[in-house]
Amino acid sequence: MSGVRKTLAKVEIALRWDPSAAGEPPHDLDIVAAVYAAADPHGEPVHLVHFGSRSPDGTISLGRDSRTGQGFGFDEVMVLELDRMAPELGRVVVGVVIQDAGVGGPAPLRKTFAAVPGTGLRIRAGYDDLATADFAEVADATAATVAEFTRDGSGGWSLEARPRGFDADAQEFARVMGAARA
Repeated sequence: MSGVRKTLAKVEIALRWDPSAAGEPPHDLDIVAAVYAAADPHGEPVHLVHFGSRSPDGTISLGRDSRTGQGFGFDEVMVLELDRMAPELGRVVVGVVIQDAGVGGPAPLRKTFAAVPGTGLRIRAGYDDLATADFAEVADATAATVAEFTRDGSGGWSLEARPRGFDADAQEFARVMGAARA
């Protein structure tokens, strides 16, 4: 993945993966977006979009939400309308988290990207692919940020698409996904 330094307006993030084998707990991957204020781009998110929700202003929506990876093509699709976001919003971080299956004993099962076959991610503006990935770079992680959109001084948005792996469940990931990189 790489960085795109052109002004972006409407972007689609699509995620795919293969279903688990028969008799195994389902693979449940989820796209999550955290929106940050321009005045505090690494602080608490202004809002989160995940699990079939949409942002309060309607600029981010998750149109497809799969819990199994069954289907053709991309299983989850999130759309970001960056050009419609309020000027007070300056950063959007998008990630993918694997939901724990919660079976196999008293502790939930911790599944990593290496255990989920056929993963793929596509970030697209119109018909142009801005970035693609397969999670190989973060194979041992249970969650990963995959895109960071930032607004510049003129109001234009750019993309930095570099995976960053985390060992976190969905709640912890939502809390730490937008932290400044060390």
